[in-house]
Amino acid sequence: MMKQLHELINLDEPAWPLVQQWLAEATNHVEVLPPADNATRERALLDTQVTTRSPMGAVIYESGGILVDHGWLRILGAGHTRLPRSLPAWNLTRSISTAGEAPPFLLIADDAIGGFFAIDGGGLGLGAGEVCYFAPDTHEWESMEVGYSEFLDWCFTGDLEKYYANARWPGWQGEVRDVRGDHAISIYPYLSVEGPPVAERSRRAISVSELYALYVGGLQ
Repeated sequence: MMKQLHELINLDEPAWPLVQQWLAEATNHVEVLPPADNATRERALLDTQVTTRSPMGAVIYESGGILVDHGWLRILGAGHTRLPRSLPAWNLTRSISTAGEAPPFLLIADDAIGGFFAIDGGGLGLGAGEVCYFAPDTHEWESMEVGYSEFLDWCFTGDLEKYYANARWPGWQGEVRDVRGDHAISIYPYLSVEGPPVAERSRRAISVSELYALYVGGLQ
């Protein structure tokens, strides 16, 4: 049975102040997008069925999403004009078929080159509750061996330059900054095949939905 809104909004121990502290301590560039309106964030929270006592619920309810490293990482929240995908809406038809159901995995973020982050709900077989990354250079899910809170910390303070060393090119910041939140950069030849350095490969922004369908597919 789905919980009601008053059961999900925790006024006594909200996690948002903790997330705000992490944001203030971030060493990577972060930008919190405000949620569009109360109705939008309430619907997103209801459809996800997580409490604001948790960092995930706090991010969904208190933000339209969070952009990290000039938009290279997009952490999903309630949706915003610059990131027009709420977390539950993005999961619909990809990890779930009906809002509120328990997902085999839950998509929580993605990057500008078609890498996708998800919490394993058992369907990925890599570790229940662990954040996993679908890497565009392997086209496979791999566990990051962290939970959602640790994932946020990695986004805010991790060495993203090192993590993405083989997937970035000179001047990527300006190129990525112009990519809308419902798009991602398609690189060809694909990063999963041998070829020239990424700087010498063809790059164009396409719908992130199209890139997800191409790389990952439908319901697992």
